[in-house]
Amino acid sequence: MTNARRNFSKMMLVTAASLSLAGLGAPAFAATADDLDKDAVQALQMLYKTNPSAESLGKKARAVLVFPKIIKAGLVFGGSYGEGVLNKGATKVGYYNSVSASWGWQAGAESYGYVVFLMSDKAVKYLDKSKGWEIGVGPSVVVVNEGVAKNLSSSTLKDDAYAFIFDQQGLMASLSIEGTKISRIKR
Repeated sequence: MTNARRNFSKMMLVTAASLSLAGLGAPAFAATADDLDKDAVQALQMLYKTNPSAESLGKKARAVLVFPKIIKAGLVFGGSYGEGVLNKGATKVGYYNSVSASWGWQAGAESYGYVVFLMSDKAVKYLDKSKGWEIGVGPSVVVVNEGVAKNLSSSTLKDDAYAFIFDQQGLMASLSIEGTKISRIKR
């Protein structure tokens, strides 16, 4: 694929994602930093209650990035958006957004949350220093499903980051965080 064609495709994806999210994106924005902080705490507590493996990872993680609500919508072209909080221990150290664009067979809308447990200093430094972390590029991220969660132990924790997706609501054909870009924002 030529550079011009690739750039045109990227521009079309971003435009489509923006249009798709225009009507649905507003609920994903927290009104204030305090609201986002509260939503992140509640989301993490809910994840820990429903998945003990997540709580175990949280205790070992160097940092925890919590996106309490992501809104995803699409009709051929689609996108998702949400805002989250990065915690190192009990300290909030920054705010981030999660953005993705997609195209293909898709129709519907949904919301969900996800948490990324940054297990290594390398992953935390990459998030701090990069101008945006695209999942699938940079430190490795394992999306944890029920099967993977059952086999997690201190001896199997070899990856830089682990992500848990939770609280799915709505109708959308597929769910993935691959290709999602996480960028620092001011709150």
